[in-house]
Amino acid sequence: MEAQPDEEYMETAITDAEGGEEELIKLLHIKGEDADDDDEDHNKKENKNLEELEEIIGYKFDNKSLLEEAFTHSSACSSSSSSSRSSYERLEFVGDAVLNLLISKEHYFLYPELSSGPLTRLRSANVDTEKLARVAVKHGLHRFLRHTKPCLEEEITKFTQEITEFPLHSNGLIDVPKDLADIVESAIGAVFIDSNSCLDTVWKVFKSLLEPIISPGTIKMHPVTELYEMCQKNNLNVRFVDLWKKNIGFHVYIEDQLIGRASYGLKKDIAYNRAAKDALDNIGRMKNTASNTTKFSLNTIKS
Repeated sequence: MEAQPDEEYMETAITDAEGGEEELIKLLHIKGEDADDDDEDHNKKENKNLEELEEIIGYKFDNKSLLEEAFTHSSACSSSSSSSRSSYERLEFVGDAVLNLLISKEHYFLYPELSSGPLTRLRSANVDTEKLARVAVKHGLHRFLRHTKPCLEEEITKFTQEITEFPLHSNGLIDVPKDLADIVESAIGAVFIDSNSCLDTVWKVFKSLLEPIISPGTIKMHPVTELYEMCQKNNLNVRFVDLWKKNIGFHVYIEDQLIGRASYGLKKDIAYNRAAKDALDNIGRMKNTASNTTKFSLNTIKS
């Protein structure tokens, strides 16, 4: 005959089970409260960041979500917890067009003597990736970028160090994290949308942030363009030798004489630009040592 558990044992077991259930409910309740507190702290931090961003930009948003979107990289939208977020890409698209229009308008009226060619080069210098990335670093906008992109922080640190060698613009001699320029354009797009598409408001907000704006007196020629124009003017043949696969570099020959060289492991076009710059620097030194000649020639290079 099967043994029956005594009543006292059963009562104890039931009491223990009920007590355990109560403890479990209490534990879950506490965890839920902790999660709510974490969410509240996170929201407070987010709001504080948005307020600081508004102070830097100098504009109060009616729709704060636009500002949040403007500083959200696509990598921060991939996790399930952030699935409701939108990246800055659409606002960047708008901001790019708005900035080009504003710079074109400003220069058109500011420099009535300039033809379309110089105006185009001037606009390009003021809206290119490096120029806008400098704006982001100068005002610390990159500190608010939400992302999970590997190595981006290291890239930004390196860029911040390298621009010290070129106070205004490197003209293609350094590697630029495009994400920095993107958030400037997306911020412009966000202000444009939030202000009911008011171009005057956008320009009032961003004109000072974009300083120093490159002018006809401060714009520099790209080293490759400068080298080709100089050689053409002096009837000299210039040739770049691609050694990227061999030593991640380029050699520059003028009339079959090696004049410049450079290597750069990250990007091929930067190695190309640096080789041109090296050639120009060497030619400059040669011209200084042959200052008694009035016309630059192959003999100047060979001397």
